[in-house]
Amino acid sequence: MLEEVLLKVGERLRRAQRVLIVSHIRPDGDAIGSVLGLGLALEFAGKTVQMVLEDGVPDALRFIPESDRILTRPDGDFDTVIVVDAADFHRIGEVLKGSGSPDINIDHHVSNTLFGQINLVESEASATAEILTERLPEWGFEIPPGSAQALLTGLLTDTIGFRISSVQPKTLRLSARLMELGANLNDLYTKALLQRTFSAAKYWGCGLSSLKFEDGLVWCRLTLADRSEAQYAGRDDADLINILSGIREAEIALIFVEQAENRVKISWRSKSGYDVSAIAANFGGGGHRAAAGADVVGSLAEVQQKVLAYTKKIVNLPSKLGEGS
Repeated sequence: MLEEVLLKVGERLRRAQRVLIVSHIRPDGDAIGSVLGLGLALEFAGKTVQMVLEDGVPDALRFIPESDRILTRPDGDFDTVIVVDAADFHRIGEVLKGSGSPDINIDHHVSNTLFGQINLVESEASATAEILTERLPEWGFEIPPGSAQALLTGLLTDTIGFRISSVQPKTLRLSARLMELGANLNDLYTKALLQRTFSAAKYWGCGLSSLKFEDGLVWCRLTLADRSEAQYAGRDDADLINILSGIREAEIALIFVEQAENRVKISWRSKSGYDVSAIAANFGGGGHRAAAGADVVGSLAEVQQKVLAYTKKIVNLPSKLGEGS
């Protein structure tokens, strides 16, 4: 079945002339890296490509070469529409509203709803950028230096520097190949995973001031007021969840990020043995066993209480989970 899908994707890409590539709202490094990595490779092959992310590129990831090429809305007509790194069609926002199913859906989330006409979902891959790094040459496309930089950024960010359990020897071999093609590992690692803006650091401080730990869970919250106080421009957690996930005593880490219009973004991270994607699915989200997210309607206090209670129930932790929060 996989080989048949790979053949279909390759044939469709080779036939394409005017291509639109999109990914999910609040884009992370894998979304941006996959959009750029695929887009620049197709351009190098002579295709006309437009790359679109409804929320644009966050400040923290604008170091990726040619990320300024990414638009916030499509303009024109296309013969091929591709969605990368999005588990379901709703995650891409309004950029394809009214256009029907995309031609190609390329992703690595086990929760992918197979919303494309052709669906290439390799859930064992550590990142969508890993899939593209492996498959682009198989489809007959070269990976130019700019594409290599973008794809390695996607791999670095989605694996948190090759730290997650889905990283396999193949992941490292493909990363080495991207380095051979012009990607600068040291520079990308520093900019993607180590450097933070002053406003992001202040935002972290707001979240850490609300940090709670109880019965194997660690969590904190970020409010709209925190974002304003820190003058943080993004709608995400500035990767604070990855700090929480490193707390030794915690089996599961959560972060609640208040959004406008009575919504809350939740991120889960877990250690071996806990499938947080199943928890996220209960709230309309998805992801991977060790990393998942959801966007839930409700006030911050309501959503936090409900999500903590459900997480406690699923992992059989003792009571009192939501107390004192």
